[in-house]
Amino acid sequence: MNRTLLVIMDPIEGIKPYKDSTFAMLLEAQARGWSLSYAERTALSQRDGRSLVRARPLEVWDRQTDWFQLGETMERAIDHFPLILMRKDPPFDMDYIYTTYLLDQPAAAGSLVVNHPAALRNANEKLAAARFPQFCPPVLVSNDMAELNAFIEEQGDTILKPLEGMGGASVFRVRPHDPNRTVIIETLTRHGARLTMAQRYIPEISEGDKRILVIDGEPVPWALARIPADGETRGNLAAGGRGVGVPLNERDREIVAGVSPMLRDMGILFAGLDVIGDYLTEINITSPTCIRELDKLYSLNIAATLFDRIEQILAV
Repeated sequence: MNRTLLVIMDPIEGIKPYKDSTFAMLLEAQARGWSLSYAERTALSQRDGRSLVRARPLEVWDRQTDWFQLGETMERAIDHFPLILMRKDPPFDMDYIYTTYLLDQPAAAGSLVVNHPAALRNANEKLAAARFPQFCPPVLVSNDMAELNAFIEEQGDTILKPLEGMGGASVFRVRPHDPNRTVIIETLTRHGARLTMAQRYIPEISEGDKRILVIDGEPVPWALARIPADGETRGNLAAGGRGVGVPLNERDREIVAGVSPMLRDMGILFAGLDVIGDYLTEINITSPTCIRELDKLYSLNIAATLFDRIEQILAV
């Protein structure tokens, strides 16, 4: 088997190796004998229907300084690579969508794209969770400011957030008597021009926003509960949350079992479910994180489990 891998990611010099999930995948792939190539989103193009990439050979080392080395740039057809890791972080904007279109061609030609480009387009991380109302808190998606105001009055304590962000960016907790309620709604909806999600606030966030990693429909048995910092609503690690390991409970497993058929059908090989209390809040598929934190807490190798499944699929 041709063991060449292309990773499409944000600039590798800007990552934090000790916590970066993409880096964990690259370390595991290299240890298994995969030849790594690296590209950023802007290095992709298409000529006469065939997608191309200006990629650079990559070597990685598990250390906190000088953790990578890049070779000279070479232009290649993307379908040369049997495995493509699409790990570009949001924002989920039109440039991101165009990139998924370019990845459709190698996926159709037989390359395994993790996660599948059509799934990246069609399973918005906030809206995908709303496909499972039996697992979600009350939720409204609207750009209508009157509807959003009515939802806040109805639910009382409410979370408002954009559909395309990550890391807790632009997430607001709003109550009916909040003096900033109107300006928050105006800002998020761009005065009624942009869809925004409203969810009932879940008090169990104080116990952590659990990230459950799912590999081809099967959960890692432990989750990382991201507990908000004092005075903070968001548990995201990027927003100062503290990660604590917890075993999956019965409700967590029920949610995973309910969501997994969709993940498999769409070609979402690696996902991160966000669960607060008994409620599913997001299904992360662009670049789910928390591999390295869980590995450290429980002496795991989650990337190895992922690559076991990848290699099984490619061997068929």
